[in-house]
Amino acid sequence: MKFLRLDLLTLLISLFIFNSCKRQDGIGLGITPENQINGSLIVDSNVVVNTVAEDSVVTSVLPKTPLGNFVDPDFGTTVANVALGLTLPNGAAYTVPAGTLTIDSAVLVLRYANGFYGDSVATRFTASVYQLSEVANAQTYYNNKHWQYNSGNVLGSKTFIARTHDSVTIASIRDAKVDTIQKVGPQVRIPFSKQFIYDNLFNANGSQLNSPGLFQTAVKGLYIKLDKGQASNVGGIIQLALDSSHLDVFYKTVNGSTIDTASTILPFSTHSAEITHKYSATIQAALNATTGSQSTFYLQGLAGLRAKVSFPGLSQFNPDSIVLNRAELVITPVPNSGIPYAPLPKLTMYKLDIAHQRTYIQDASTADIRNQIAQFGGGYDKTHKQYRFLVTSYIQDLIRKKTIDYGTYVAPIDTTEITSTASGGVATTNIGPSAQTAARTIAVGSDKNSPYKIKLNIIYTRIRK
Repeated sequence: MKFLRLDLLTLLISLFIFNSCKRQDGIGLGITPENQINGSLIVDSNVVVNTVAEDSVVTSVLPKTPLGNFVDPDFGTTVANVALGLTLPNGAAYTVPAGTLTIDSAVLVLRYANGFYGDSVATRFTASVYQLSEVANAQTYYNNKHWQYNSGNVLGSKTFIARTHDSVTIASIRDAKVDTIQKVGPQVRIPFSKQFIYDNLFNANGSQLNSPGLFQTAVKGLYIKLDKGQASNVGGIIQLALDSSHLDVFYKTVNGSTIDTASTILPFSTHSAEITHKYSATIQAALNATTGSQSTFYLQGLAGLRAKVSFPGLSQFNPDSIVLNRAELVITPVPNSGIPYAPLPKLTMYKLDIAHQRTYIQDASTADIRNQIAQFGGGYDKTHKQYRFLVTSYIQDLIRKKTIDYGTYVAPIDTTEITSTASGGVATTNIGPSAQTAARTIAVGSDKNSPYKIKLNIIYTRIRK
């Protein structure tokens, strides 16, 4: 009974407390119209947006390297060629096997990476391989580096359809064992000049086999171009995993009465892409329109196009009378502009600092305790056909003039371009130019007649004094 009385007393006290609070928010003073705090939504469609050219991008030793020739009906022509630095087998001094050597075949193996963009069904590509006229060594190269090569001597060529997700079956040469057949991952295999291998590896002059550096100086490297099979083909951009690609050499040795088949591999010491864009009249006009705001703006990977955005409508807010609960930038592609070429799967957003260097906005920075990096956004929502960025802290600081807008940009990145910080493994999106995605997006800008125009959704609380 003692415990029963205690339970009844607790119940009576609880009922008294809850009965005294007639509203869930009725804590402290009573709520009146004069002191009530409300959350309000305002849709700011006064966002200024302009298409601008992307900065140059480092393309040396990327996880994914573009190779292609793509004619986009809206954007124009994009060409990506690849320069490769060759090194000795195992990356060390090489000793030519004893006996008489005969090269059976040489194959340039280029492994596919995810990210093909263009027409992979109807287009037939022709890859042509040349020798560089300048050394490709381990240094930083940008997409606007123009490589010199010997265009009069094709070292390898293959016409193919890009089957970027289909495995292939090859003959596997095994030392001192019976050769076998094996299935390998998606790749394009380009027959390569046996004479080039014989002259530069098995019958090399001087000391060029004594070190990888001497070999690279002598051989210089390879240059790959991709042409469309027919001028009417749209073409496309292939992404290559060149870190795991190589030049295979299959040969036979006769040493006395012993005959054997063997193989060796020449890895790539470096690789980079040379990317050029030849824009359509529509895109060129957008790039030339530097004043006002554009009703349509354009985003393109492969160090192509980005968008500069600004928010003049923020001047309507009194920084001393409101607190932002949420601010979200919403970008919508022009309806049906993703057919047949899908819009970019991911965007990034960043600002410039006082030195006009790229830096994270507050909501994407691990240095800002208010950030919500996991909710920052930028991915393409296929259901709602939108991109969204959570920019509450950045917009709040702009309103309060705690930060100055030296330039705010939205730009393409690949879905793999994220970085995990040392503290807690928080993932942040890349804010540098990207060469690892070839996709593009045509987006609705400040078109006041369109329900899809770019907008800034702001939920705020007005502070009554």
